[in-house]
Amino acid sequence: MNNQPIQKNDIVTINVTALGLEGEGIGRVDTFAVFVPNALVGDIVEVKIIKVKSHFGYGKIINIVTPSKARINPACESFPQCGGCQMQHMDYRQQLLWKQQAVTDSLVRIGKLQDVVVHPTIGMADPTHYRNKAQYPIRQNTVTGEIEIGFFAKQSHRIVQSDSCMIGHKDNAILIQIVKEWMKKNHIRAYDETSGKGLMRHLYTRTTHAKQEWMVVLVTNGDKQLPFESLIQVIQTQLPSIKSIYQNINTRRDNTILGSQNRLLWGESYLFDTIGDCTFRISPHSFFQVNSTQTAVLYQTAIDYADLKGHETVFDLYCGIGTISLFLANKAKKVIGIEVVPQAIEDANENAKINNITNTKFLTGTAEDITPKLQKQGIKPDIIVIDPPRKGCEQALLDILVVLNPPKIVYVSCNPATLARDLNFLTQNGYTVKAVQPVDMFPWTRHVETVVLIERK
Repeated sequence: MNNQPIQKNDIVTINVTALGLEGEGIGRVDTFAVFVPNALVGDIVEVKIIKVKSHFGYGKIINIVTPSKARINPACESFPQCGGCQMQHMDYRQQLLWKQQAVTDSLVRIGKLQDVVVHPTIGMADPTHYRNKAQYPIRQNTVTGEIEIGFFAKQSHRIVQSDSCMIGHKDNAILIQIVKEWMKKNHIRAYDETSGKGLMRHLYTRTTHAKQEWMVVLVTNGDKQLPFESLIQVIQTQLPSIKSIYQNINTRRDNTILGSQNRLLWGESYLFDTIGDCTFRISPHSFFQVNSTQTAVLYQTAIDYADLKGHETVFDLYCGIGTISLFLANKAKKVIGIEVVPQAIEDANENAKINNITNTKFLTGTAEDITPKLQKQGIKPDIIVIDPPRKGCEQALLDILVVLNPPKIVYVSCNPATLARDLNFLTQNGYTVKAVQPVDMFPWTRHVETVVLIERK
């Protein structure tokens, strides 16, 4: 017998009392939880049930009976169809409070850390147009034949087009229009995922924070020569801040955006950007944080937590292109960065040269493979800095951290859930959490970065 209080297609009124980690509203029918996208705490909403599981259900808003005090009118015409932002209907100050609470909830629920104080989220004075990178898929509308350049709708490969994006560069829309007109004039077909045919796959841009210079990457399905000269001429005239134009060749039949081969069509081979006092070289493939303003805040927090005195050896695990490593190197005796991506290590070594930093060493490999080898060589860290991907640390690495037993660990996380899981392990193995600082790297989205200071008991 079905004892659930709701069925699919039911219309129910729900008082939203919480937000999930995905930014969705959570309310209850009796004791049965219902997840509602685009609902906020304090909303009273009329909801159509679209899916029912054994212990919870999903619904979609058909009417807002009483809006939350946190609810605002979204500034972007493409919200919520576009999958890029999840929280444009929420007042920015309330977003910061919610992200602080999301970190707290994860630490309590997953990490079993009841008494840890999470500091207020550090936000942006101007949380608009902060992204220094954009990746636009290019498709041909199957009905009209029109070229579409935009972002994917949430959980789909349907393109949502927009004349503006409140988190991207203000001039991206001009570039999109230039590329569209060039494709139409020259009868260049967009890539079709199903057939694997068509030429233009993605329009990819990078922008420096310091000088507002651009790099444009045109991702093509194969290395066929296209009339790029006419495109370059228009770009030079209308967008003179673009300093570098590449063709990237990608013939893979998957969701990979960039292929391995780049061809410089015009301009500079690299862009250079600054974070704090450090300069970084950026290529099409370089990993670089997408919000330069908040990256400086994030890294300064990590430096403050490390509290280096000048005599320490620091391991920087998952070091990428050496961004945190170079910040640390100015205050440490030696910094050893470890990263599995060879191209990132090449960039890290080059960035050290650019900044005249000589007390860094960058090694290619996984942190769990390299750190035991360093230990066998008698190299022991005084501090370890970790900045893992969303999946968090591998268990093998956590085991090694306990064996290395450094006095201090600084953990930079982009996922509160895996952060909490890893902190749970470390606090059960000789460590205590001393400070937790969320940083809003991605305003108007559900994402939050967190810096944690962990010390040996």
